[in-house]
Amino acid sequence: MKPDFNNTEIAFKYRTDSDMKRARFLFSFMASPFLTKFGIGAAKLGMALHMPIKGLLKSTIFSQFCGGETLEETAHTSEVISRYNVETILDYGVEGKESDEEFDKAVPEFIRAIDYAASQKHIPFISLKITGFARFGLLEKIHSGQSLTMDETAEWKRVHDRIDKICGAAAGKRIMVLIDAEETWIQEPCNQLTEAMMEKHNLKEAIVFNTYQFYSHGTLPFLKYAIDQAVQKKYILGAKLVRGAYMEKERERAKQMGYEDPIQPDKASTDRDYDAGVLLCLQNLDKLAVFIGTHNEKSCADTTTYMDAHGIIPNHPRVFFSQLYGMSDNLSFNLAHSGYLVSKYLPYGPVKDVIPYLMRRAEENTSVAGQTSRELTMINNEIKRRRKLLVR
Repeated sequence: MKPDFNNTEIAFKYRTDSDMKRARFLFSFMASPFLTKFGIGAAKLGMALHMPIKGLLKSTIFSQFCGGETLEETAHTSEVISRYNVETILDYGVEGKESDEEFDKAVPEFIRAIDYAASQKHIPFISLKITGFARFGLLEKIHSGQSLTMDETAEWKRVHDRIDKICGAAAGKRIMVLIDAEETWIQEPCNQLTEAMMEKHNLKEAIVFNTYQFYSHGTLPFLKYAIDQAVQKKYILGAKLVRGAYMEKERERAKQMGYEDPIQPDKASTDRDYDAGVLLCLQNLDKLAVFIGTHNEKSCADTTTYMDAHGIIPNHPRVFFSQLYGMSDNLSFNLAHSGYLVSKYLPYGPVKDVIPYLMRRAEENTSVAGQTSRELTMINNEIKRRRKLLVR
């Protein structure tokens, strides 16, 4: 059964009427770049000054895009969406830490998430960022090819050990680990570390996934190289495909520092390479597992059409679709309704620590052409549909 991405009844069945009103308010707010920028600034200032705004944030933007402050709160949200065959990616959304002490403290939190995920049928993934376990400056230095001091070499070894401990725990419980992409100027050591984890833990199935950001014009060739490397080294590649999240920052840095802009010349080029990457992966499912992370309706529709035409069953164990929690429910829930393997990124953590994540969600909705208006159209259509039912 082909998914109908305009079916709002299926898309929002898990949402109450009050949820829908809150979502309409938030996306109406984010439709204005000025209001979004003002709101982000006010939230950051309020948190910095320790103003009593946590309750407001938690009941609005946090509730829309996050599962809860604790793993226990998040478990409830995960259970709700699982009733509609939508699975969960646990994403401990704490960012911006810079000390070994903080990095070490994060490891048991991720292992606790793995243990919890393993006890549930509907949580096949956890997500992590290398910058949650390593100093940005250290990654930047390694990427630039500079020699490390003895202390920095030992520091990098500790980063490796933290990630390996988490990936090892995940492999033991058969929970998949999605390692997020970072800025291009720190990505090389992240790739090296992720590839080492795949070579160690992906011998029989894809446990560890690297992320390929197609807003970079070098990504499609790199994906082809990664497939060849996996074949040569005899492991299953885990390939998470996304368009990307750091475009404006990337362009600005390239301009300021005078190096070639790593970003595609236009969105059409990103879309072309992204869809080519999905196709490449679908043609190589004997060598890899593909995680299609997109809010693009055409990419989802084209993928399902290709799968149907080439006899790839909707619930193929090496093909996953995903969207962020709180966004593109018309894609997630309609894909799941048609039998595809779908999961939602479900961030959790203390409100004050998840603020950077929430700000990015707001900024991305404002900057991605058509995203907010599409969300609003779907939300308004469902609210109207429910009102008509009440009138009857």
